[in-house]
Amino acid sequence: MAIGEMPNVVSGDLNVAEIFATHPNAIIYYPVFYGSTGWWGELLGSNAIVTNKLIISPECQLMVIEKTENSHTSRGATTHQLFAAEIYPTSGFFKKMSSEIATVADMLATDAGTILALFAGRDKNRFVNILESTGNSYLGCIGRY
Repeated sequence: MAIGEMPNVVSGDLNVAEIFATHPNAIIYYPVFYGSTGWWGELLGSNAIVTNKLIISPECQLMVIEKTENSHTSRGATTHQLFAAEIYPTSGFFKKMSSEIATVADMLATDAGTILALFAGRDKNRFVNILESTGNSYLGCIGRY
């Protein structure tokens, strides 16, 4: 839709909420490199979601991020959703969580002894049920691809 228009490049810290406040129809292409962690934390509470994932190379993917209201993402049965959760690192949780429900995409340890984790799965209800039954907290869905 923006043929011939140069994209803006953000070279400093990315403030997703500020970008969408200034440019409500913007689309952010956020590079995620192999081995990087925590890239998704900036999306929590920002009213933005991952709507697609473009594989550039084995070492780099571009996450397509849009304002929630502008998203045109398919909600079909094959859609992967990205769920954020705060979990206690117990074997009980990991024994109940199977790859059929969700797989861990990223984890960050907190000073409080919990883990902020990003999961990829298809069924939000099953995922939340496992979290709640093991005493963990669901933080939200940050996108679909």
